[in-house]
Amino acid sequence: MEIKSRYIAVLIVLFGFSEVFSQEKQEEEKSNIQTYTPSKLLNKGQWDIKWGNNLYTETKFTNENGNSLSKDRANFFTSSVEIFTGISDNNRFNVGLLAEFRSNTIGGRQAFSVFSLEDTNSDRKGITSIAPAIKFQPFKNIANFSAQSAIHIPLVKNESDSNGVYLDQTSWIFQNRFFYDYTFEGDKWQLFTELNTEYSFGEEKSYANNTYLLAPSIFMSYFPTNKSTVLGFAQHSQRFGDFTQDYTALGFGGKYQITKVLNLEAIYSNFVRGNNNGLGQSFNIGVRALF
Repeated sequence: MEIKSRYIAVLIVLFGFSEVFSQEKQEEEKSNIQTYTPSKLLNKGQWDIKWGNNLYTETKFTNENGNSLSKDRANFFTSSVEIFTGISDNNRFNVGLLAEFRSNTIGGRQAFSVFSLEDTNSDRKGITSIAPAIKFQPFKNIANFSAQSAIHIPLVKNESDSNGVYLDQTSWIFQNRFFYDYTFEGDKWQLFTELNTEYSFGEEKSYANNTYLLAPSIFMSYFPTNKSTVLGFAQHSQRFGDFTQDYTALGFGGKYQITKVLNLEAIYSNFVRGNNNGLGQSFNIGVRALF
């Protein structure tokens, strides 16, 4: 009887150790928000769906000399969908489709007026562009560096209507984005950088025709847990060519992994300076499904 009791006690201890080891192993596993940064490509057959919502509101603009001037409030809402899937055996090639819906209001209306279903002289809304895209890993030995190319096809005929309400540019856009991230030892801090480049062209009259855009961004993320992160970032955008403008924005935000599939993110940014550009604030909420 005593031998049997000892045997049971040993089994209980061993089971307890295995449970602790299993929990520690799970805690050490990286979450999707740590692993699948924009630099990371999908495995073959894997899907990544992002739904992002950005509300930008401004009450000032800067002229070509950088002087800040007051204006009636204008609001610009963009809802975008990005769908990508992995198609290569070596996990270095993804294909995708992007689409944008916009709703804008002018004339001093409040920021949430972009969600109104009313049809007035001070608002415009509609699906404004679609874009087939590819994403690839240029260098086999640098898995945390990737590039994304897309052709944005405009679905807008007139950028501004007779009432002066701007919706979106009518030019085509050839876009190339370059992503790189670096995770510091201990997996608590992560540096992410992006360089967005665009060339705008087309036969329809547009302020952006024959212009080039360079927009570098840098993000620093801290992971309090493997399922959550807080971040700060800085971004600069410079457009040159037939039309010039630039701005600098600073912001912060966070991400949280709700389930193994779903992630939620929220980001705030403030446009602190610029030339030929509005000065305002933007609020972003996004949902990501990765499976």
